[in-house]
Amino acid sequence: MSGNEWMAEQFEANRGHLRGVAYRMLGSLSEADDAVQEAWLRLSRSDTSKVLNLAGWLTTVVARVSLDMLRSRKAKAEEPLEEEGPEPVPAETATERKAGSDPEQEAILAESVGLALLVVLDTLAPPERLAFVLHDMFAVPFDEIAPIVGRSEDATRQLASRARRRVQGADRVPSTGISAQREVVDAFVAALRAGDFEGMIAVLDQDVLVRAESPAGVREIRGARNWAKGALAYQARFPIAQWGRFMQLALVDGAVGIILAPGGRLERVLRFTIADGKIREVDIIVSPERLRGLEIATLGE
Repeated sequence: MSGNEWMAEQFEANRGHLRGVAYRMLGSLSEADDAVQEAWLRLSRSDTSKVLNLAGWLTTVVARVSLDMLRSRKAKAEEPLEEEGPEPVPAETATERKAGSDPEQEAILAESVGLALLVVLDTLAPPERLAFVLHDMFAVPFDEIAPIVGRSEDATRQLASRARRRVQGADRVPSTGISAQREVVDAFVAALRAGDFEGMIAVLDQDVLVRAESPAGVREIRGARNWAKGALAYQARFPIAQWGRFMQLALVDGAVGIILAPGGRLERVLRFTIADGKIREVDIIVSPERLRGLEIATLGE
């Protein structure tokens, strides 16, 4: 076996791992594949004869490439807009798919990582995201991460700690009440999935107020029976089996809510106000500006 053949074989053996690192860094399957391809190009141009841990070397390369891509994306998003001219096109979000990507494969990958986690990762600064992903998700030591982000080991540890608090909602989560809220929201979701009208009524306050955003503005719906009928009518038109895979419970502003995030891209949030075991208010949020203002965190099992 020639040196090039051995190198190609070793790279293919690590491709799945590298793709996983890049996807968690970038939140986009097509961009992750671009990062992995760039790692292969750098490997093919490098002298790795003295590299003792090729998998670790490749992980570092993919991490560096992904970090550069994140910084470039952030810089483009922050470019000042011209005062005059045509309507600007919004910058591509972290999980928008490029032409040629496989939506089904990306959906499966997003589910395996966790929709809420991808949403939260997308809010982190690039160095925080890298430190958290490499250390907390792939057990890379801080002394190996520090040179990638250009920080000391202690500073890198702090980056990961800040990211961890954001992911877990440690700064926003009350010490009590989460499990009780989750039981109510779980019951609501189960009733919706089953098309169970009475089951939905059981967890809704009789005078529940629902504020639903739409392109036409905010529509208010008052009363448990009214909203349950509307929700089940929507479920009949668009069965939850089709879109439910993109739905996940998460912490929304410190309370249990529901996010819909196809491919990890946040598109809709249901924020609940729960008291005495009943859902009293619901905000259905879809506008990008309001979605960006929400504090989303993962909800442990």
